[in-house]
Amino acid sequence: MVAKLRMEKKGRGGKTVTVVDGLPHNTAFLKELSQDLKRSCGTGGAIVDGGVELQGDVRERVRTLLARKGWVVKG
Repeated sequence: MVAKLRMEKKGRGGKTVTVVDGLPHNTAFLKELSQDLKRSCGTGGAIVDGGVELQGDVRERVRTLLARKGWVVKG
């Protein structure tokens, strides 16, 4: 299980978001993971196109949390 992590700014009025891609397209799983990530990072976010978007540059926190859950994180 490989999750791809990236940061985006384009089309968001200069705001930074962290995007987690490569996740299973299971709505219940994504909702639970999104809630978990938002809670641990202390930020807002949303489920978008089979991935999770989190406000701000929180790549390091997301990387450690996903690694603890057994995911291989790239990016």
